[in-house]
Amino acid sequence: MKEFLRVMKALSDPTRVKILKILERRSMCVCELQTALGSAQSTTSKHLKILEDAGLAASHKDGLWVNYTLADGRQSAYAASILGNLRHWLNDEGEIGDLLEDIERIDRYEILNKN
Repeated sequence: MKEFLRVMKALSDPTRVKILKILERRSMCVCELQTALGSAQSTTSKHLKILEDAGLAASHKDGLWVNYTLADGRQSAYAASILGNLRHWLNDEGEIGDLLEDIERIDRYEILNKN
C-alpha cells in the first residue's frame, strides 16, 4: 500500500503532473523545466525528487548535465500503469497544451547565456 500511496501523492500536485506531461515529449534538465514552469530551481528540484522517489521520473547524468525523463516503470507497477495511461490523459487541457507548445522553444544553452 505504501508504494501505491507514494505514486498517488506524487500525482496530487498540478506542477508534478505538468512535469510528467513535459517529460512525455522530451528529456529536460532542471533549468529547462524551471523555465517552462516559471518556478524556482529549488522548487523544481523538489518536485523532481518526489517524482523520482515515486518511480515516475528518472535522472541520467550526461557530462555536466542531469537530464530527466519518464521512468521506465520497472521500479513500480503502479507508476508504470499511471505513466501508460497519462499519455492519453490531459492532452486537450488548455494549460497543458500551451505548456507543451512552449517547451519546443526552450533551450538550455540560451538559458545559460541569459544568466
